[in-house]
Formats: sequence, structure tokens, C-alpha cells
Amino acid sequence: MDFFSQLANYSFPMAVAAFLLVRIEGKLDELNKSLTELISVIAGKDLS
Repeated sequence: MDFFSQLANYSFPMAVAAFLLVRIEGKLDELNKSLTELISVIAGKDLS
């Protein structure tokens, strides 16, 4: 019974962490694309 208790205590946080990492990865990719586009727009303008 102790094995199942330990399994429940460790598997739930690991599953939540994996889920959040997968979700955050997509958002980081979108943020990277937006920043790249912003840099190219700023570089294309003459700021003088």
C-alpha cells in the first residue's frame, strides 16, 4: 500500500509539471515569433 501512496504523491506533480511545460512551450514559440517580427520592424525604421 505504501508503494501506491508514494506513486500518487509523485506522479500527480510530475503530470502537472509536464502538462504546464507543454503548454508554455507553445506560448514561448509564439512570443519568440512576435519578438522577431518586432525587431525587424524596429530595424527597418529610421529613428533619426
